[in-house]
Amino acid sequence: MNAIALRAPGTELDDLPLCQGRLAVGRALAGGICVVDDAATARVCFCVDRRGTWLLVAEGVRGVHVNGRPVQRKALLRAGDTVYVDGVEIDLVGSVPHVGAAQAAPSGVAACAAPTMGHPDPRVLLRGTSGPHHGRSLTLERPRIIGSDAGADVRVGDLAPRHVRLAMEGGQAVLRVLAPEADVLVNGEPRRSAILQPGDQLALDAHHRFVLEAPTALLGVKPDGDDQLEPLVPREEPSPPAAPKLRMPWLLLAALLLAAILSALLLL
Repeated sequence: MNAIALRAPGTELDDLPLCQGRLAVGRALAGGICVVDDAATARVCFCVDRRGTWLLVAEGVRGVHVNGRPVQRKALLRAGDTVYVDGVEIDLVGSVPHVGAAQAAPSGVAACAAPTMGHPDPRVLLRGTSGPHHGRSLTLERPRIIGSDAGADVRVGDLAPRHVRLAMEGGQAVLRVLAPEADVLVNGEPRRSAILQPGDQLALDAHHRFVLEAPTALLGVKPDGDDQLEPLVPREEPSPPAAPKLRMPWLLLAALLLAAILSALLLL
């Protein structure tokens, strides 16, 4: 998972990294929001653990939204999301370290250690989500090049010959932008290099997009014992079809009645 920092200009949350643990946010005396020491007075808490980044809403607090959707208790967050608390907009920005060099990150953001994804696994895939490579999947068992070069693993004529490189390095999926003029977005943020996690979105231009996929065990899951996680997209389950009404008893009764009438006529 990429390290995440908060961006909320004009508040003490601006350029604040989210590392392992819990960050409590409450109301400031002068108005707005601030970091509070007592979780009991918090309006919301940002929590980071091995399963992901979570927003916890205090009981009875209303007016909290994630990407425009009201949240009453809990929501799973990722880089690129926007949280609204008491009318204050908080953006979640991926502060991903530059591989092999210093990565430009929000000022004051300390790098949080990124968990590893394990050794190269054929189930770790890069899948196209738009453009001519939509639906195509490519494993990261060996380094992959995307670009217009004839030898590229994913050939895209509109890109630089060697546009980007993706590979497993040290147990992590690493993106490196090779072309100096390339504009590459990871979860909506421009990157020259990044450590990717399952579900991260990669946009090479307006028409060519990819997503990193991996086994379920590497994806964020809801906390243990919690059955109340609010889904981001509520879905109604279809009602089961009504069981057909049985007509056999009526048919049997009619047959018996008809038999009785015929028997009575024969006895006359």
